[in-house]
Amino acid sequence: MTWRPQYRSSKFRHVFGKAATKENCYDGVPITRSVQDNSFCAINPRFLAVITECAGGGAFLVLSVHHTGKVDPQQPRVSGHKGNVLDIKWNPFNDCCIASCSEDATVKVWEIPPHGVYKNITIPWKELQGHSRRVGLIEWHPTANNILFSTAYDYQIMIWNLDCPEPVIKNPVRTISHHPDVVLSLSFNTDGSLLATTCKDRKVRLMESRSGTLLRESNFKTHRASKVLILGNTKMLLTSGTSRYNDRQIALWDQDDLSAPLLEDNLDGSSGVIFPFYDPDTHMLYLAGKGDGNIRYYEISTEKPYIHFLTEYRSQLPQKGLGVMPKRGLDVSSCEVFRFYKLVTIKSLIEPLSMIVPRRSESYQEDLYPMTAGNKPALTAEEWLSGMDKGPVLMSLKPGSQIAESFSDMKAVGNSLENSLDTRRSQEDSSCKEDSSHTVDDRIQTHVTNGEDLTLCSPPRTENELRLKFHKQQEEIRRLRELLNHRDVRIKQLELEIKNIKNSQSQSSL
Repeated sequence: MTWRPQYRSSKFRHVFGKAATKENCYDGVPITRSVQDNSFCAINPRFLAVITECAGGGAFLVLSVHHTGKVDPQQPRVSGHKGNVLDIKWNPFNDCCIASCSEDATVKVWEIPPHGVYKNITIPWKELQGHSRRVGLIEWHPTANNILFSTAYDYQIMIWNLDCPEPVIKNPVRTISHHPDVVLSLSFNTDGSLLATTCKDRKVRLMESRSGTLLRESNFKTHRASKVLILGNTKMLLTSGTSRYNDRQIALWDQDDLSAPLLEDNLDGSSGVIFPFYDPDTHMLYLAGKGDGNIRYYEISTEKPYIHFLTEYRSQLPQKGLGVMPKRGLDVSSCEVFRFYKLVTIKSLIEPLSMIVPRRSESYQEDLYPMTAGNKPALTAEEWLSGMDKGPVLMSLKPGSQIAESFSDMKAVGNSLENSLDTRRSQEDSSCKEDSSHTVDDRIQTHVTNGEDLTLCSPPRTENELRLKFHKQQEEIRRLRELLNHRDVRIKQLELEIKNIKNSQSQSSL
């Protein structure tokens, strides 16, 4: 028998990292010098938030995602904490709501104006007072609206319900007290019914997120965990930490048995904490070390050997922290499956880094973008507290799924243009109004193409339907542009006629 190498086919074998150009980075950001092992930044499709270095309290910066280039040193900030800000997290169901925790032992929830921060914000929407020591970590519940978890150096995990009228909340819904030391990380499963934690005692604990009932606890001595991640619906946990010889190490655990890991893998001998990131849609795992310039990525399977190394992105710029863009903010036209935001302290730079699957076709790749968690909550806070559990509300990243909304937006723009033109026409004489009334009727009729109301179109289900809808939309846009051009020409003609009439009248009077 001849030996044959075992090749494993994977659509993600050739994924590569593409760093943004200097013009598309965020330059001149005074990134915090805190030694906390957190990401220090948070991103959603609308805003980027990063904790900054400042004196006399804590603050963080909120920028528009499209506000790239040099950042103004006098850029307004969110600065209501009395101590250094240690962690920030965007509400997954509200792109204008962000929570922050600080050394002043409080958690504050802020409302960001939809158009950005134009002046310093010092008054929060909610202030949560319950911890006795500095709060180091916060997490939003993945499916229930306005449920926030926080953990502090008093070794407590507190659950907060923000659906209450009081601006200052002093009593949490529940307090979890299973940890003898500082909690280092929190991770939820897909529906938020389970919570995994790592503690400074290096043990992994799995508990019910609502009641805080401890289900399982690891007592494995050779792996000292610092970060934990529940890998979607695979019923597996991944931890990053160190071995008994202080090598950086990852371990894979069975969710139902934490007595010993399924797999241990030594990475290297560096000292920085490993941040794990998991994409449940592509089953890809990303490992980024604090102070490293490289990012390793793997593919996870439910069968041995469980973890399959793909490749590694390398860079000369070391990262202090990393933020991740939600899937609904990715560029599907370029086959982007993941996007990091690297904090480079030595250059005061935030560098977007896109993970791209190389494809020749420019059409939408359905195999890369299955239905993913959207920005709609599955439960209210009261429903979750009453005992209900639901998976996330899924959405499609297919461009055609938002086509009906784009048509209604286009109609609103058209109406606003029509109103402005009507205002200009109202200043003319009655004969001009009669001539322009026909164009108004024509404009109203353009909302219906071939007898079909564009604002009531259902989302396309196939690629051919999407292409047809796209061509119809392009044709409608072309007609609107021609109509506006004709109107501008007609307005100029009428203005000239009025001017000529006035001149002739003045001459005749003389």
